[in-house]
Amino acid sequence: MGDPSTNKLLRGTLDLIVLRALQRAQEPMHGLAIARWIREEGDAAVRFEDAALYQSLHRLQRQGHLESDWGRSDLNRRARFYRLTRKGRERLDQEKAAFRAYADAVTRLLESDA
Repeated sequence: MGDPSTNKLLRGTLDLIVLRALQRAQEPMHGLAIARWIREEGDAAVRFEDAALYQSLHRLQRQGHLESDWGRSDLNRRARFYRLTRKGRERLDQEKAAFRAYADAVTRLLESDA
């Protein structure tokens, strides 16, 4: 458990990371591109199953946080491309603030001498 490369993504954070990936993108992204960005930017410390990513994408779309259209990937394969909605941007802002507060509290607890 001490090796961060073996840690699974904390429950609930994948949705937050997916929203962030789409916020920073210049154009809509398909699932494989989102997975690639997370793995590259997460320095292999953020690990998840591909099925969990697609469940997150579908859940976020059902909740109205994402919209999607069918298109062609870099490899000319049919793929669904996702983009944030206004509601998704609002949720991202709320979730980022909540996650930062949570991370700060956990850090304080871990560094406490008491």
